[in-house]
Amino acid sequence: MDRDLEGPNLVIQTGPEDDARLLTQVQRGDEAAMAALYDRYSKIVYSVSLRVLRDAAAAEDVLQEIFMQVWRNPNSFIATRGSLGGWLAVVARNRSIDTLRRKKPTEQVEEVYLASPTNLADESERNLMMERAKAVIVTLPAEQRKTLEMAFFDGLTHSEIAEMTGDPLGTVKTRIRSALGTLRKAFQA
Repeated sequence: MDRDLEGPNLVIQTGPEDDARLLTQVQRGDEAAMAALYDRYSKIVYSVSLRVLRDAAAAEDVLQEIFMQVWRNPNSFIATRGSLGGWLAVVARNRSIDTLRRKKPTEQVEEVYLASPTNLADESERNLMMERAKAVIVTLPAEQRKTLEMAFFDGLTHSEIAEMTGDPLGTVKTRIRSALGTLRKAFQA
């Protein structure tokens, strides 16, 4: 899902690792950085708000309020507490519940459950593990890295890799085993 966004003096590689940099640019008043954050997270904010409020116009108002808050005070997000997307989803939920309470003070809003195909905590953990794995994979010798990528990312069997590279099957298996051993050691450390 990574793609480059370009603006005046701005090239941004989208992904979770860029949120802090974008927020720093927003602090400096960079509208292109704010637009990149909006493009990245407006759908989740709107969908959470719409699910809680069941009113498209009210959900759009909440969406606008939240991104105005980010524009005015980008320091309100604390990166050590989780991902920006998760934080925005929680802010959208809470702001939407507040909106409901203001509209219908006689109705109680005990809890609104968000149906999400992914668990944000699990997704955050998975992202951290992926970043760690990528950092280790880059340090592998070229032959091991190439063989490991062919096996796990291209889905090739050991025999297919041996046939494509011209390496003996035993060498292919040894390279993959060594690469996996290096990864295992890195995760156990």
